[in-house]
Amino acid sequence: HLSRLENSYENVLEPKEINEKFPLERLSMVTFRGDSNAPWFADFANYYAGNFIVKGMTSQQKNKFFKDVKHYFWDDPFLFKIYVDQVIRRCVHGKEALDILEACHNGPTGGHHGANLTAKKIFDADFFWPTIYKDAHEFVKNCDSCQRQGKISQRDEMPQNSIQVCEIFDVWGIEFMGPFPSSRGNKYILVAVDYLSKWVKAKALPTNDDRVVCKFLKSLFARFGSPRAIISDRGTHFCNDQFAKVMLKYGVTHRLSTAYHPQTSGQVEVSNRGLKRIIERTIGENRASWSDKLDDALWAFRIAYKTPIGCTPYKLVYEKACHLPIELEHKAYWALKHANFDLSVAGDHRKDCPDSEVLYAFSIVLYLQELHILSFNLGIQYPNLID
Repeated sequence: HLSRLENSYENVLEPKEINEKFPLERLSMVTFRGDSNAPWFADFANYYAGNFIVKGMTSQQKNKFFKDVKHYFWDDPFLFKIYVDQVIRRCVHGKEALDILEACHNGPTGGHHGANLTAKKIFDADFFWPTIYKDAHEFVKNCDSCQRQGKISQRDEMPQNSIQVCEIFDVWGIEFMGPFPSSRGNKYILVAVDYLSKWVKAKALPTNDDRVVCKFLKSLFARFGSPRAIISDRGTHFCNDQFAKVMLKYGVTHRLSTAYHPQTSGQVEVSNRGLKRIIERTIGENRASWSDKLDDALWAFRIAYKTPIGCTPYKLVYEKACHLPIELEHKAYWALKHANFDLSVAGDHRKDCPDSEVLYAFSIVLYLQELHILSFNLGIQYPNLID
């Protein structure tokens, strides 16, 4: 019986000489072949980290292995894949992949989008594993908040026709949402949507009168320039003398949707549904906190993939990807190469960096500190932008 065998490790606590010699094929290996806990990219990582090739493969398996492995590269201690769109994405698996999936779906910038948009957001955050879409569908299907809220019915809506727009921010649609339960004194949301880029601007307001509309439009024009046209419904907050004066002052044409066809301002209708869905699924049962979640809902909406434009509104407007906290937390490729948090190095090179880049990096770090993802003292003074 095995229990009767002499225990050769009985005196394991006695000092013994450390064996520092390991077989070459075991050095730098991620895992052993056949281990159920092995990451899906173990063979690729072993090949690059220790020039190890799994024994016993057929010629066909070897051909496929070398065909696939050329799309990966090793940057200790991570494996990266150069994807078909020429974007470098870090290979992840297991709990880390689940954490990234959860952050991209119901995190502060998640927005509780569907499976396809959630998976697209993971790709945009520069992470990859082979079953992203399958896992995203399963995750969304089991998301309690998504299942409780369901899907807003579009059965009664008329088909929407595309409107040709010359340039970005040329035509905006504007509309009120509400009234909602009072949240910090606010009961309405004024939403403006650019017809070309799908960029959304929204603000929580206590009332829905012409005064707040005109103030909102002036800030909108100051930020994005005077548009060619504003499309709205025929509400009294949009059809009044004060509104007309603002339109005349800035040389903007005011277009009205008809009472029989409110879908003329269809972009706003679609955006309203998206914002309402994000807010409902984010706030849960605490309905009075919707105004606090509005900024996060806008962020989630702006970085969600839009089929008509083939990218996210953020990408179209700023011509760059929007970096998310999850990319810093889980070390995406750009974060490893460009976001250097060595405080002494950052202090030495701060004066050589453009102020906008410094503040952008600081804003990401400070946001992560608010989320308790990073906790340290920067020890660096902000650059003076007034000079």
